[in-house]
Amino acid sequence: QVQLVESGGGLVQAGGSLRLACAASGRTFSSYVMGWFRQAPGKEREFVAAISRSGGSTAYADSVKGRFTISRDNRKNMVDLQMNNMAPEDTAVYYCAAKGGRWPPVRSHYAYDYWGQGTQVTVSS
Repeated sequence: QVQLVESGGGLVQAGGSLRLACAASGRTFSSYVMGWFRQAPGKEREFVAAISRSGGSTAYADSVKGRFTISRDNRKNMVDLQMNNMAPEDTAVYYCAAKGGRWPPVRSHYAYDYWGQGTQVTVSS
């Protein structure tokens, strides 16, 4: 049982950077694999990144590898997504999500149990 609240979305120019944050309520945050997903208009919700319960392992979509970094701080119940070298193709609503169970995660959004409300990220060219 986790409540997720995202922040940090906004408008950024191509080549710029943006950091998203997801704050989780509850005492069991460290029990969840955390992920970031995004959904662009007319497209399916797609996997962006995930991080293991301890933060020791990460996974990224090929489209963002080398540009985005996921991190978490279990002391603060936070998971972040640092997005660098952003491109218009990154424009989407970004969601943080929590998945009970062990690493490695399934990359399908169906596997995640709890979701934030989403935050809009728009990259202008």
